[in-house]
Amino acid sequence: MIDSQELQKITSETITRKTLSDITAPVSENLSDFREFFKDTIRSDVFVLDQLVKYLLKQKGKELRPTLVFMTAKLFGDINHRSYVAATMIELLHTATLIHDDVVDEADTRRGFVSINKIWKNKAGVLLGDFLLSKGLLISLEHKEFHLLEVQSRAVQKMSEGELRQLKTAGLFNMTEERYYQIISEKTASLISTCCECGAISATDDEQKHLLMREIGYNIGIAFQIRDDLFDYGMYDIGKPTRNDIQERKVTLPLIKALENASRKQSAHIRALMKKRKKSSKNTEDIVNFVHKNGGMQAAKEAMYTYANKAIEVLEQISESSHRSDFADLIHFVITRKK
Repeated sequence: MIDSQELQKITSETITRKTLSDITAPVSENLSDFREFFKDTIRSDVFVLDQLVKYLLKQKGKELRPTLVFMTAKLFGDINHRSYVAATMIELLHTATLIHDDVVDEADTRRGFVSINKIWKNKAGVLLGDFLLSKGLLISLEHKEFHLLEVQSRAVQKMSEGELRQLKTAGLFNMTEERYYQIISEKTASLISTCCECGAISATDDEQKHLLMREIGYNIGIAFQIRDDLFDYGMYDIGKPTRNDIQERKVTLPLIKALENASRKQSAHIRALMKKRKKSSKNTEDIVNFVHKNGGMQAAKEAMYTYANKAIEVLEQISESSHRSDFADLIHFVITRKK
């Protein structure tokens, strides 16, 4: 546990590597109850839908988003029924967007399983995503959680805008650092920010605390996405990276930073390689080596630490407690996770 007297700032030297089970331990019982609550919410008597849902429930992820909701609620009071409703609404939204993303990306796998669109085809994937979104709307209305619905609807809008903005930018191949941050703030940070804000809403009526947690969540979300983008170029000991971003011609922060540091000739060559729809293994490794040699990895890591530390700094405005220290541990985990 991080010393709660003065929350530890994050650098490459201070990073601690706790396991996911270590981090979620303070809310492990709540996560267990949440799984049952979630399962009951999406149960269906339509046979095909029931089969899809059962398959979906096998694909357990890190549960970062419900963990954020519950750990935020603990900062301001107790985890309660509203917290479970908030976490369930967010998980429904998040899962629906993942399924729709798999359809759009024509993905074959998700979390180590064959993707739903691969087994049941795209139509079933789209309809399951729609079903989950409708369930999120219904649970909010059934429990009269209009504030939670408003906050999460705002996140859906931003996520959609971010996806479309990235689609346009990728097509024109004109990604800049400013556009990169705008896209990840919409696509990723908006939902993580919503998790923290909704966790606060479930535990307190103090609007200033809601805004405080929204800001913390935003900074966590940016750090989270940069961490994801570093994986594609290899970071620490994470096994063989997939290089998916490179294959899909996605320009992310490590490459943006490396291009800034390289000569015009080098940059032109790497841009030409990135534009290729089909890259050889040598093309891919040339791009990876370019990013490492031109400081792209280090610059992106430093940006990740900066945003994680912004979250820590805002967190210090909350009264000292073991729950605050647990939340700081969670921020550390976000930028040290292995996948």
